[in-house]
Amino acid sequence: MDYTSLEDASRTLVRNFWLQIERIQPGINTLRLPPEVVSAWKQVSRTKVTRRRLPDGTVHEAVTERAKYGSLMIGVRALYLDLAHWAVEEPERWGPWVAPCPVSAADASTSKHQKRRKAKMDQRTRERLPALSTVVRAARANWTEAGEGMAALQAAPLGGQFTFRGRTYTRQKKDSSTPFRAYDESGRRVHLGLLEERAFWAWATIEFLQHTGARIEEMLEASHHALIQYKLPTSGEVVPLLQVAPSKTDEERLLLVSPELADVLSTIIARVRDPRTGAIPLLPNYDVAEKIWNPPMPLLFQWTYGGQRTPVSRQLIRNGLNEVLERTGLTDSAGQPLDFAPHDFRRIFITDAIRSGLPPHIAQVLAGHSDINTTMGYNALYPADAIEAHRAFIARRRSLRPSEEYRTPTNEEWDAFLAHFEKRKVSIGTCARAFGTPCIHEHACVRCSLLRPDPAQRARLAEIRDNLIARVTEAETEGWLGEVEGLQISLAGAEEKLSQLDVRISRQQESVDLGIPTFREIVAHTTAVATPPEPS
Repeated sequence: MDYTSLEDASRTLVRNFWLQIERIQPGINTLRLPPEVVSAWKQVSRTKVTRRRLPDGTVHEAVTERAKYGSLMIGVRALYLDLAHWAVEEPERWGPWVAPCPVSAADASTSKHQKRRKAKMDQRTRERLPALSTVVRAARANWTEAGEGMAALQAAPLGGQFTFRGRTYTRQKKDSSTPFRAYDESGRRVHLGLLEERAFWAWATIEFLQHTGARIEEMLEASHHALIQYKLPTSGEVVPLLQVAPSKTDEERLLLVSPELADVLSTIIARVRDPRTGAIPLLPNYDVAEKIWNPPMPLLFQWTYGGQRTPVSRQLIRNGLNEVLERTGLTDSAGQPLDFAPHDFRRIFITDAIRSGLPPHIAQVLAGHSDINTTMGYNALYPADAIEAHRAFIARRRSLRPSEEYRTPTNEEWDAFLAHFEKRKVSIGTCARAFGTPCIHEHACVRCSLLRPDPAQRARLAEIRDNLIARVTEAETEGWLGEVEGLQISLAGAEEKLSQLDVRISRQQESVDLGIPTFREIVAHTTAVATPPEPS
């Protein structure tokens, strides 16, 4: 067990079990509990007291049903059964502590709790999935606005005034070890640099989690070495992959880096790079669950605090998310302010993936679950019955379909299939029509929406456009009205293809080099870290 699980088990047995037993019967010194004590303890354990401090300073107490009652019963039952098992191996040590278990198998049943928990998770996901786009836009606007505040502060002279979010601030009279501070109209000190950092990392967290479905600990442990390249064996195309380090299930996995995720990663890398060397600083990271320090790594989620590089903390992310949610003004079904936990983005990622048609077993691999039932538990829109019914429908459809459709293709059919991809190459790009379908424009590629133009053939496409303009002018002059309409359609298609190429070329020029290290660089770095320097 990791330390987090060990502390949870200890808290369950000490605070929720034995402390309550001693309160019911003070001075008890045996695990052989009287029936009346067991009955009283079970009655007390079904509820819990929650205390909340109100704005006026008073404390409000409320008695609510304990959500993890079944888990508590399982922990106590496991303790008694473990003692009985240990007594067989070491009777002189554990024999005196063996006693009848006060928790029956029926008491330890968690089926009702799991159904209630699933219903609450589904309701939570249904409320937050429609609000995700609003939260994403608010995070981007909050970061942009915080950056504008930083720019206004830096433009103002020391001791001068500037406006930010409709309020007037005064810059501090001299730079200190903690710059980017100002004072509002009431004289309260505001750290605009810290405000901008929270806004950026809140945006980066929301974007990273919604595109990867990773756990919060996996995101904080993501490093520059996690970005790798893979060359497709069929086309030779190089695609970027994100390697997620093992966390809960001790199994690493690879995620395809989408264009949206690539933009986020490039922005993070450009921010955390050392401006002098261009490299990402190496930082050790403390693993809270294992209570160990991980070796120095080029972490993506790192920032400068107090003049020192440090990993981004969960508290910083939590504060940033709260500021974004406060900006949105969203509420839940009860009218309370809507809150987002980092794990909500993981549930939304899985739900949206399955809703979009991704098979559940593929979603299981992307999420890193060892059991598909866990993945389906995260899915809030498609219950298990719907998945099983769909699988049965596929099996029934295959049994009714003629067996000829599942035969092995002949060499002639396979050659015709491969030849289709060779014929897709045209003078100004690549044709994307499906196999076995005829050309709907009779090889008038400029008109076709399935043509993907090649940036290297832009000059040729511009020449075709100019030629079409000249032909339209000639047809109008000569009175060939029957050709004018067709030429204008081709001219509109050529201009549309040119605009598509211009957009693609501009995006390529604005791209940021991710600096994905090669395998040789990683091996050289690992060897340098592992080899101690020779004594002088």
